[in-house]
Amino acid sequence: MERFENILFDLDGTISDSYEGITKSVVYALQKMGIAPPRDRNDLRVFIGPPLRESFARYYALDRTQTERAVMLYRENYNAGGMLDCKPYDGIIDSIKLLHKSGKRIILATSKPENAAVKIIEHFGLTDHFYFIAGATSDSSRVEKADVIEYALASTNIDRARSVMVGDRLHDINGAKATGLKSIGVLYGYGNERELVDAGADYLAKTPTDIVRISIGR
Repeated sequence: MERFENILFDLDGTISDSYEGITKSVVYALQKMGIAPPRDRNDLRVFIGPPLRESFARYYALDRTQTERAVMLYRENYNAGGMLDCKPYDGIIDSIKLLHKSGKRIILATSKPENAAVKIIEHFGLTDHFYFIAGATSDSSRVEKADVIEYALASTNIDRARSVMVGDRLHDINGAKATGLKSIGVLYGYGNERELVDAGADYLAKTPTDIVRISIGR
């Protein structure tokens, strides 16, 4: 089992169960645009993880102008309180604290806007446990997961060979591969085993405890 010194974490679906805040904000944006949201809000789980612009364009066939308006409306609701309508997954806070205590550098690499990511990590009481927080820009200059990871790596100057990306969706696994990192796909988030295996995850974690076990090489 490999031993990693730098652990990069995705946020939504990996640290934070953000279903309520994200799906309510998507519904708000759709309704403001005169688009009927799905009757079952679970259908909007596909918005959790991927870049927001990508999801609005893909699932509602919006053109560029419409997509930008949808993102603006989403953030209007999300920034008004939706971002904190979330909760950490059972065991993830203890696992992050244990990794930090064992000397690992904990880095956040999320497609969520960086200012929102900082507030959520602070809300969970984890700020002091993170070596660096990397998120997306509010425009479209840094939104893809590979770009966020590359930004985190360049900002921290850490060894890629001793680093691993932890996430719940294929975007996390693809981003890790594109930047030369190993990856851990978590099975408790919004992806599934088939998605993560097909994307080429190097390891699978059923629980946050498994992330610790894999990261410290046990």
